[in-house]
Amino acid sequence: MTIEQMPTINASLNGLATILLLAGYIFIRRENKVAHKRCMISAFCTSAVFLACYLWYHYQSHTHTVLEHPITGVNYLYYFILITHIILAIVILPLIFITLNHAFRERFDKHQRIAKWTWPIWMYVSVTGVIVYLFLYVLFPEHTSKELKIKDNNATEYMQPSQ
Repeated sequence: MTIEQMPTINASLNGLATILLLAGYIFIRRENKVAHKRCMISAFCTSAVFLACYLWYHYQSHTHTVLEHPITGVNYLYYFILITHIILAIVILPLIFITLNHAFRERFDKHQRIAKWTWPIWMYVSVTGVIVYLFLYVLFPEHTSKELKIKDNNATEYMQPSQ
């Protein structure tokens, strides 16, 4: 695994979290609490692995990625998605912990009340994480400028990755 592969790995983890969140929602609607619990714990673990990988990637590299599409509307859409993704990614963290805490303590009335907020925000953050990746690396890579510098663990400066 190389540092250049991390955006794809991170998007895959977000995609997996999305699938697990959706499955968990379907299971609770069908009153299958055991499957719901398994899916939601798996979604939490997948999101935690994503966060660890994301932080490691940005710790190990100094990355600046910008979408500069010639059609202004594409840029506006991308930056709207990106900004809302970032804000809600910050908001969702404590909500996830509170929601899980209520479930583990079997305070299901409180769990249900907060899950009505947690689930859609968590789903939005997971889906938009994949969408941001698609914008930058799949749909418009020719309009994406990237500056990736890899941190050398033995030095204080950053190096360009080997091509």
